[in-house]
Amino acid sequence: HGVKAVFFDLDNTLIDTAAAGRRAIEERPPRPLQAISALQSKHRYGEGEARAVCDKVQAKLLKECHDPAKMCITDLRISHWEEAIQETIGGEANRDLAAECYYLWKTTRLQHLTLAEDTRAMLTELRKGLRLLLLTNGERQTQREKIEACACQPYFDAIVVGGEQKEEKPAPSIFHYCCDLLGVQPAECVMVGDSLDTDIQGGLNAGLKATVWLNKAVTTPVDITPVPHYIISSVLDLPAVLQKMEHNSNAKLESDHMASSDE
Repeated sequence: HGVKAVFFDLDNTLIDTAAAGRRAIEERPPRPLQAISALQSKHRYGEGEARAVCDKVQAKLLKECHDPAKMCITDLRISHWEEAIQETIGGEANRDLAAECYYLWKTTRLQHLTLAEDTRAMLTELRKGLRLLLLTNGERQTQREKIEACACQPYFDAIVVGGEQKEEKPAPSIFHYCCDLLGVQPAECVMVGDSLDTDIQGGLNAGLKATVWLNKAVTTPVDITPVPHYIISSVLDLPAVLQKMEHNSNAKLESDHMASSDE
């Protein structure tokens, strides 16, 4: 099987969601759309207090566990701000202030979610010969807002959001659903993503042809598990990996052909 389709993860693979979230909290004026300046100018918090609130929110986001059956993502994230404000300032819970900070943060984060020009160019080039699909885990509304914000729809043949399916990555079912959407076999597909637990494990579970792990860290851990087929440090390295796969595939075909001729 040659490669016919590539599945891409979204967050921290195609777009730098982590950096956008940090910038939404840390941005300095003149951009007023951020939580620290709102806390300082409108609510008379000291800069140290405002920063402490934002640091606590950042920590809560990193540890976040969201169950859509129990609570919508908006309520959960307003609660992060509410708790952070109470933990820092004390006193009564202030839901209105928490909601204001959340919406400021969210708006600014979405403004920073961009699909880089060189990534757009790569996707455009790849799509000339392959089918491309965006496969992202996460709550439906949040992920659809990000997809809209970074305007990545035109680069893909299909977009699949885990929160809209019965199961998310790494369950094989969502990968097989993607294959059916594109009319391809798992053995003709490659998964590219930054998460070993969801992207790489999921691609292996589903029997895809190859998994490509995006590891932006300077060094690669020695004993990584699960083990991806390929490791890249930038998503822009993907075309070279696909060329290598094609070369290996052609070489194998040739050797198989020669072996059968010898027989």
